[in-house]
Amino acid sequence: MSTRVIHTPDGFRDLYGDSIKDKKELMQKLRRVFYKYGYEPIETPTIEYFDVFSSDIGTTPSKELYKFFDREGNTLVLRPDFTPSVARAVAMHFPEEALPARLCYEGSTFVNSAEYQGRFKEQTQMGTELIGDGSAEADAEVIALTVELLLASGLTEFQVSVGEVDYFKALIEESDLDEEQVSTLRRLISNKNLFGVEEYLLGLSVRPELREAFVRLPNLFGNTDVIGEAASYAANSRAKEAIGRLRDIEAILDEKGLSRYVSFDFGMLSKFRYYTGIIFSAYTYGVGEPVAKGGRYDSLLGHFGKDEPAVGVGIYLDQLLSALTRQKITSDRGKNV
Repeated sequence: MSTRVIHTPDGFRDLYGDSIKDKKELMQKLRRVFYKYGYEPIETPTIEYFDVFSSDIGTTPSKELYKFFDREGNTLVLRPDFTPSVARAVAMHFPEEALPARLCYEGSTFVNSAEYQGRFKEQTQMGTELIGDGSAEADAEVIALTVELLLASGLTEFQVSVGEVDYFKALIEESDLDEEQVSTLRRLISNKNLFGVEEYLLGLSVRPELREAFVRLPNLFGNTDVIGEAASYAANSRAKEAIGRLRDIEAILDEKGLSRYVSFDFGMLSKFRYYTGIIFSAYTYGVGEPVAKGGRYDSLLGHFGKDEPAVGVGIYLDQLLSALTRQKITSDRGKNV
């Protein structure tokens, strides 16, 4: 009688031996940083109602969700992203006097995307959400926390690239572009396709100075000097406020001695449409994907009945572990992570 070999589904895996030991060790290092900053743990279910991640919230596209039904016929999903789940939980359970709340989480996310070829569809994520504080100080705190988390992991060479969604939205306000045109422009800018942006805008009715601003966005990244250049294209109060916010954040991070870890990128535009202000991604050597992502999402809790500002960051454990391995950074047990 032949033995049947059962494999894991495509995009999933087993972890054992040193691999799981190294992962658990890294998670403990990150937890210590969370607690040092005063973040308290929260746990949300792996399964949520589909409405928590619906298209009007601006999270993962429906076609990339793992969907199924309960006995009553409700559509359920495996969570693709922690932030909407934590926002839903805070809206349900946290009274006004409990805010601002500093919360940290850990667990698996699930994304069924064709773009995930060669990547795992179940990813371990750890992160924080600071809910109920709309200040630049809160933005700077979460960016500083991200830097400390990456240093605690063992990384020494990395960069946290900070963008501003509201700046792009302010430029869009000055144009007469429809939703489809904005979506195409967003994609071209996000892909750093300078020539694509320029060619696309030639066929649209956009003022010359606005066209110049959009064309510059893919290359508007680097040190604090780019904030000044972006300010020259700030045509309305919303854009000027976004620039002022970035300058405030930069000043706070500089005072903390963290400026060398931070750069600015006005062409960074997240696929998650719930972001409303700063967004950021952390990059290091050896992996092509960010090891951390975050940003401000002041409108998300309103979808769940509680209007509160919020900002957070997610650390992607699989990418971070891969970076540590390729950079030959050893674990505390004396073996390569």
